[in-house]
Amino acid sequence: MTEVLSQLGCAPDMSCRAAANNILSSVVSPLSSEVKAVLFDLDGTFADTAPDLAAALNYTRASRNLPPLPLEVLRPQASHGSAGLLKVGMNITPESPDFEALRDIFLEHYASNICVLTQLFSGMDQLIDELEQRGIPWGIVTNKPHIYTLPLMQALGYADRAACLVSGDTCANAKPHPEPMKKACELIGVATEHCLYLGDDLRDMQAANAALMRGVIARYGYISADAKLNEWDAHAIIDHPMELLHLIART
Repeated sequence: MTEVLSQLGCAPDMSCRAAANNILSSVVSPLSSEVKAVLFDLDGTFADTAPDLAAALNYTRASRNLPPLPLEVLRPQASHGSAGLLKVGMNITPESPDFEALRDIFLEHYASNICVLTQLFSGMDQLIDELEQRGIPWGIVTNKPHIYTLPLMQALGYADRAACLVSGDTCANAKPHPEPMKKACELIGVATEHCLYLGDDLRDMQAANAALMRGVIARYGYISADAKLNEWDAHAIIDHPMELLHLIART
C-alpha cells in the first residue's frame, strides 16, 4: 500500500488510500469461493533457498580456485536448478566435459547444507496458517528432485503439513508439462480448475495454464529485472504471499 501511495504522489489520507485500493483491486481481485486448494513452487516462491544454493555454487567455484560470486548475481538463477547455476557460475552447460563432475560437487555440498540459510519468504508462514484455518489444503509442486524436496521441507517444518509434495521426478514429466500439476490435484482430491498455483518462473505459468489451473506470479521471487511478466499469461501478480488471500473469497 505504501508503495502505491508513493507512486500516486500523495499523502496516506483516506481519499488517497481509496485510490490506492482501486489500483490494488485491479491487480489482485477476488476469484470466487471455488478455490479449493493452493499449490506452490518451492524455490523462489515458498522458500528463499537462494543463499544455500549460492553457497553450494561458490563451494564448487572454490574447488576450481575461483572467487565467490555475490548472492545478488546468483539469486535470479536459483529457480533454474544446478544447470542454471553452473552455467552462470562456471560457464558450462550439460554438454560440457566437466559438467557431471562439477554438478556432483555442487549437489553433494548442497545436500549436506540444504537448510542452513534457507527460510520461508516473509509472510508465507502466515499465509499457510490462514489457509489451514480456512480448511484449504495446500501443497508443493517443484522441479526439485525428491531427494532434496523432502529433507528441505522437513527441515523447514512443513513436510507433514503439506497435502502433497510433487517433485521434479515424481512424474514422467516436469514443469512446464501439466502432469505434475494434475498429479498434485489428484493427490489432494480437487479439480485443477479449483486450484491456484503460485510460482516465480514462466514455466510455472505455462504448467498451470496447460493444466487449466489459475497461475499467479510471485513477483517477490527469483524473477530477473528484464522478465516480461505481462507475457506470462498469469491470472494475477502478487508482491507478498499474504496478497494471495485477496484472490480467495472467504467461505
